[in-house]
Amino acid sequence: MSTTTTVDTLRFATAGSVDDGKSTLVGRLLHDSKSVLADQLEAVEHVSRNRGQSAPDLALLTDGLRAEREQGITIDVAYRYFATPRRRFILADTPGHVQYTRNMVTGASTAELTVILVDARHGVVEQTRRHAAIAGLLRVPHIVLAVNKMDLVDYREAEFERIAEDFAGLAAEVGLPGFTPIPVSALAGDNVVERSVRTGWYRGPALLEFLESVPVGRTSADAPARFPVQYVIRHGEVRQYAGQLVSGALRVGDRVTVHPSGETSEITGIDALGRDVRVAYAPQSVGVRLADQRDVSRGDMITAGVDAPTLTQDVRAAVCHLADRPLRVGDRVLLRHTTRTVKALVKDLDGASELAANDLGRIALRTAEPLALDDYGVSRRTGAFILIDPDDGATLTAGMADLGR
Repeated sequence: MSTTTTVDTLRFATAGSVDDGKSTLVGRLLHDSKSVLADQLEAVEHVSRNRGQSAPDLALLTDGLRAEREQGITIDVAYRYFATPRRRFILADTPGHVQYTRNMVTGASTAELTVILVDARHGVVEQTRRHAAIAGLLRVPHIVLAVNKMDLVDYREAEFERIAEDFAGLAAEVGLPGFTPIPVSALAGDNVVERSVRTGWYRGPALLEFLESVPVGRTSADAPARFPVQYVIRHGEVRQYAGQLVSGALRVGDRVTVHPSGETSEITGIDALGRDVRVAYAPQSVGVRLADQRDVSRGDMITAGVDAPTLTQDVRAAVCHLADRPLRVGDRVLLRHTTRTVKALVKDLDGASELAANDLGRIALRTAEPLALDDYGVSRRTGAFILIDPDDGATLTAGMADLGR
C-alpha cells in the first residue's frame, strides 16, 4: 500500500541594497539546490566566460532582463519557482533601489517570509531600514537576516554578532515579529544550502534548511472565516455563491452573516470542484448554498463565527503609493477590497499634501458604500485594498487597513 506525502509551498521574497549580492544569493540557492536546468547553467557559463570570469556568475540565473544585465542591477520583481523533496517555493526577487520600493511591496505583499540581505562589510544601512519597515508594514510572518559576504570579513563571528544586534534594535523599532540571522557567503556558497565549516562558531541552520522547515499556511486556516463572493450561479430556483475562501473554514450547518446587508442564513451545501463536501478550508475555491433566498451579489462577504469584520465607510490605513502620478487630498478614486469595488474620497494623507511614487504614508478615506474590513494585522487578505484611477483603471496605491487608529 503506497503512502502519499503532501508537499506544501512557501512564498518568500528577497530584499537588499544594491551590491549586497542578492542576485548571487538567489542564483546560488537555485544552483546548489539543483534547481537549474543544464541549458540554463551552460548559458550562464558561456556569458561568464565571454566577460572574462573564471567561474560562472550565478547572479545571471536571476537577472534575466536585458536591461538588468547591461546595468548590473535588478530593476523589477522576478518570480522564480523551484522545489526540493521537502517543499515547493515561489520566490519574489525584488529590487534594491529606493526608487523601486513599490516593487518590493508588490513582491512581499503575499510572502510568508522575507530574506533581508546586508553586506557584512557595511552592516545595517538606510535601505536595510526601509526594507525592514516595509516587511513590518506588510506583517510578513517570518524574517531572515542574511549577513552576506562573510568571506570578505574573514568569517569573523564578531562582525556577524554586531550586525545582528544592530538589526535587532531596528526590528523592535518597526514592529517586526522577530528574525533569524544567518551568516552566508553567496559567492562561496557558505550556509546557503549546506552548513559551512568556515563558520564553525555558528550553530544555526543554513538558509535552505530554514526555508524548508519554517511553518507555513497555518495563519489563513486558523483565522476567522471570510468568503468574498465572486459571482452568483443560478440553477433554477437554487443559487450558489462562488469564490475563494480567503481565511478560516466554512462547514455545512454553519450560521453565516452576509455583509454589508447584515442578513443571516445557514449553509446547506458546499461544492468543491464539482463534488459536495462538508467543510472547506482557505484558500479553497468553492460554491456555497444557503438555506434562504438572500439578496447576495458579487462584492458581498459571507462570514461565520463571532469574529465579525468591521463595517465602515471611514477607512484609515498605511499605504505605499505605486503610481507615477501623485495621490492628493481631495482625489476621487475607486477602492477595491477583495471582490468589492466602491467609490472613495481621499480625505487626509496624515498632514501631507500628496504622495509620490514609492512614498510610504498614512491615509484617511471616505467610501460611498460600507466595506467589511479587518485590520491588516488580523488578516492580510481582508485587511488589504488598492486604490484605482477611475478614469483609466490604473492601480494607484496599496493600502493596509489600520482600524485601531
